[in-house]
Amino acid sequence: MTEDSAYLFDTDALSEPLKKQPLPAFVEWLATIPRERQYTSAVVIGELFAGAYREKVGGHHLTDIEERVLPSLSVIPYDAVVARVYGRLRAKLQDAGTPLAVPDLQIAATALHYDLELVTGNVRHFERVPGLRICRALAEARAATPD
Repeated sequence: MTEDSAYLFDTDALSEPLKKQPLPAFVEWLATIPRERQYTSAVVIGELFAGAYREKVGGHHLTDIEERVLPSLSVIPYDAVVARVYGRLRAKLQDAGTPLAVPDLQIAATALHYDLELVTGNVRHFERVPGLRICRALAEARAATPD
């Protein structure tokens, strides 16, 4: 991470602070990142909404998305320019025999196009994407927490 890095938050990174007992090290790191350097993809927001609509009782996940997640960062649309990056990545990874799921590739393409560092706990999953910068704050917080 550089002093002026901007970040694209993956689904697990946005979900972590919403947990009943989020990882303290990750929450502390997150507090050091100015709001204007925090982004996510519309694809991630769609994944969060899908999980919220599957919630059996309470509906608090929908409220969390509307009142806590969306006001705290900027959402980047998935558009034709990002889709082109996605297409290039998908072809390259499929040709190499190392494909990724469509939503993950869309998220990675967004980070690459906008030159954002991807914040994710799924480091090994995204490492196969050439040129993608990965912030390991969540993965490191998980590794440092005893089971």
